[in-house]
Amino acid sequence: MKVIVIGNNHAGTAAVTHLRQNHPDVEVVSYDSNDNISFLACGIALWVGGTIKKPDGLFYSNPEKIKEMGATVNMKHEVVNIDFGTKTLCIKNLETDSEFNDSYDKLILAMGSWPIIPPIPGIEMKGIHISKLYQHAQSIIENVKRPEVKKVTVVGAGYIGVELIEAFHKHGKEVTLIEAENRILCKYFDSEMTVSPEDELRKQGINVQTSEKVVKFEGIDGEVSKVITNKGEYDTDMVIFSVGFRPNTKMIGDELKMLPNGAIIVNDFMQTSNPDVFACGDCAAVHSNATHNNEYIALATNAVRMGILCALNIKENKVASPGVQGSNAIQIFDYKMASTGLSEVAAIERGMKVSSNYIEDASRAEFMPTYDQVKIKVVYETESRRLVGAQIMSKGDYTLAIHTFSLAIQKQMSVDEFALTDFFFLPHFNKPVSYMTSVALTAK
Repeated sequence: MKVIVIGNNHAGTAAVTHLRQNHPDVEVVSYDSNDNISFLACGIALWVGGTIKKPDGLFYSNPEKIKEMGATVNMKHEVVNIDFGTKTLCIKNLETDSEFNDSYDKLILAMGSWPIIPPIPGIEMKGIHISKLYQHAQSIIENVKRPEVKKVTVVGAGYIGVELIEAFHKHGKEVTLIEAENRILCKYFDSEMTVSPEDELRKQGINVQTSEKVVKFEGIDGEVSKVITNKGEYDTDMVIFSVGFRPNTKMIGDELKMLPNGAIIVNDFMQTSNPDVFACGDCAAVHSNATHNNEYIALATNAVRMGILCALNIKENKVASPGVQGSNAIQIFDYKMASTGLSEVAAIERGMKVSSNYIEDASRAEFMPTYDQVKIKVVYETESRRLVGAQIMSKGDYTLAIHTFSLAIQKQMSVDEFALTDFFFLPHFNKPVSYMTSVALTAK
């Protein structure tokens, strides 16, 4: 059997690695248009901000390592066409511009995603950056070090945008954040969780402008100098445009079943509507245990698991996916935040009838010398009381608690069942009725 993997970042690297580990008799060939693999884009802000001095640790694999496992790795090779009927690929060598064909028995699509770049006038100007690849990170770092770059504007208050704000702040830049929604991180957290971090951003000197939409960029001699929104104008020397991602699936056309945004729909074994074609990572949809539907949740954790599942099921349907919750976390200055499943706002947007409970509690017994204040919220279906989401935030690090809620959502637990779960107690670590138990016990 010959398996071709298109794309070799998180999902593709996991697929190739586990194909070689679990099926040594399978011929494995991969193609990627980039010249590097396995770059952790979530670490770009750490590199930009100087928390880490070199990017080496942001790569957890390389082409040479995969080649040593027995796979054929083709970097700087772009797949320009797929003929699903004849199981043939047309590939372009980006170094020589020559094209050739290759064929497969099974195909794994791991093409990832690409930043959304809307047709805003002036968006092509120099000084406007996106943040996805290693090369993007290099360009951002090179430019932010330029002494003439004093004002930086970040468009989009999702994870990437918010993380980069603090990185630029560490460089002493005057930072403006522009977000079309009425608050930051609205995709992952409800307002109870975002008010304090947003206030902290302003306290730190960040110019946070929410409910504003960028309509135009202006520049001097082809280099951006001003951001125009529907409410104001902002002078700038550099822009980071980060308003979300879209699956890299244009070349697929209508050959496979997809979500409206182009994410490829797969079954529990990662097979597409064509049983000889698998898909994983940011180019594919996932099954959400919170909504019981196919959703687009572009996270590296999901990508790796999906790549592993592709490898395990390449010969036969052997290991089914348990589904995902979309667990995620972020740190904004001193605030540590994590969420899983759906926020209350996201659930309501999907037409779900949900209730929620929010509390603030001490991290451990108040008679102890020190303790942290923890904010925690659960979201659950009103009638069935099934847990569909949870969020936690504190200046102490209690983010790992979200894993427990993630498992509860995966196992379809009710908020009442969760309230009676067996959690240990010791004054050093928690309270007789911990914040995790309390938020469920008091849910009406």
